[in-house]
Formats: sequence, structure tokens, C-alpha cells
Amino acid sequence: MAYVDKLEPTLDQEGPTVSAADVGDYIALLKPRVMSLVVFTALVGLLVAPGGINPVMAAISILAVAVGAGASGALNMWYDADIDAGMARTSERPIPAGRVTRQEALAFGIVLSVGSVALLGLAANWLAAGLLAFTIFFYAVIYTMILKRWTPQNIVIGGASGALPPVIGWAVVTNSVGIESLILFGIIFLWTPPHFWALGLLKADDYRNVGVPMLPVTAGPAATARQILAYSVLLVPIGAAPAFVGLASPAFGIIAAALGAVMVWRSIPVLRSGGRDRAAAGRLFGYSLLYLFLVFAVLLVDRGISQLGWFG
Repeated sequence: MAYVDKLEPTLDQEGPTVSAADVGDYIALLKPRVMSLVVFTALVGLLVAPGGINPVMAAISILAVAVGAGASGALNMWYDADIDAGMARTSERPIPAGRVTRQEALAFGIVLSVGSVALLGLAANWLAAGLLAFTIFFYAVIYTMILKRWTPQNIVIGGASGALPPVIGWAVVTNSVGIESLILFGIIFLWTPPHFWALGLLKADDYRNVGVPMLPVTAGPAATARQILAYSVLLVPIGAAPAFVGLASPAFGIIAAALGAVMVWRSIPVLRSGGRDRAAAGRLFGYSLLYLFLVFAVLLVDRGISQLGWFG
């Protein structure tokens, strides 16, 4: 592919030999905004799962998931330092800005990865720990090292790693993976393409400059807009699906479907403009963040109300 030569990571360019990092730089390596979404969805998965868990063990488990998410971010920044340096959005990250060496980021990510998996296995169970290990591996290796640089479907396939946290939370309590947790996985999995492709429309020039084959670069904005709408439509029924398997009430199903309908509504102006209306893409991107938070927050509230017996 035309992208391969441009995207080979320059592993010999290690940056500074002496670190100029402070605590804030190491926090930045953890991708705290991404981590917050991981922690929230994992926490919801844990809290809506049937059965009970000791609160201390629950807190330790969520901490382990947070550390694992941070480890994934550090390994991503280690490998993608060449890409980050060429994009305005990421050029001030600790490695391309010269405050953290690539070796330090790699060591940091590996230590956090091993520690988070071991902690979760000891605090909860080894199924949950195995799922966390797979999540880290999938994001750092399958997505970052392979998919991101080779295929415009990178976000679609790679979205599996970001969709696993509620499954991990569910497994912490139940030591199993049920259809309910897989539906939560499906919500995030189908949400990921329209969310990131909306951002891709806004940052297409950045991705083009560094040769990352994001869909807006390889297929163009119009094709991307069509894909955004298609995934947004699919998101409506999967978002309401917890109500159909007994995980949530019919009221949740109605609210989730309405939230999904707004996602579709936000996608239509993007489609009509052939993906060239930056304001419409920005509004869709902003709403997509709100959508995921609201669906999981409403599920959590609905589950709490149901357990109190307010719905009979």
C-alpha cells in the first residue's frame, strides 16, 4: 500500500536520552480522557451485573482497569510517536515534544500492563484479568501496530478494544461473559466508527499528512458520511437492546432509542453535505460523546430503580 513506507515507525529516533518529564507528562501518557470513558463503562458493567461484590474489591478492580487503560495509552504513544509528531492535534504529547523518551514510555506501559492484570486477577478473578490483558494487547498490538497503519477499517476492528471494559466489569462480579455484557460491548462497538469518523472528517488533513489510512482519507468525506449514518442507524436498536434481555426496563429502551435517534439526526447534515460541513461533523462528534455517557448513565440509574422495585 502507498501508506506503508511513510508509516514505518522510526524506531531508531528515540528522542532525548535524558528525560525532562514531570508527573503531568506521565499522566498524559495514560490518555486520561480515554481512561475516564473506560473506567465509567467498566464501572457500569460491574454495577449492573447480577450478584454482589465486596466494595473494596470492586474499587480495586476498577483501579486495575484504569491502570490497564493507561498502560494501553502509554504503549500507543510509544509506538505512534512518529505519527504524533506530524499531527497538530498530537504534536505536543510528551514523546514528540521531547519531554519523555520512547524507552521510558515503553517501560512505563509494560510495567503498568503487567501490574494491572495481576492486580485484577488477585482482586477479582482470572477471567476478568484475561479480558483486561486481551484488551491491552488488542489496542497496543492489533490496533496500534497493525490496523491503524494498514487499513481504513482500523477504527471498526480496533473498536473491539474500547468496547470490552463493560464486559470486564461484568466478569469481575459474575466470573462469566453473558449476553447482557455482550450487548454493552455491541453498543460501544457500533458507536466507535461514527464517533471517530466524525473526528476524522475534522482532522482529515492531519491524517493525510502522516499517511494514516483513515476512511475520510482513503474513501473521501462523502463515503465516510454514508458509513457514519449507517452505523448510527444500527446504534438505535442495539442501544435499546438491554431492555429486551431483562437488563433494563422498557423506559430505558425508549430513552436509549430516542438518544440513538438524535445520533441519526445529527448524522444527516453530515451526509447531506457530503461530509464537508465541518460544523455538522463537529456537532456530531460532540453529541456522540454525550450519547455514550447518557446511555450508560441512564442504564445505571434504571438498574438502581429496578432493584428498588419501583417498576414492580
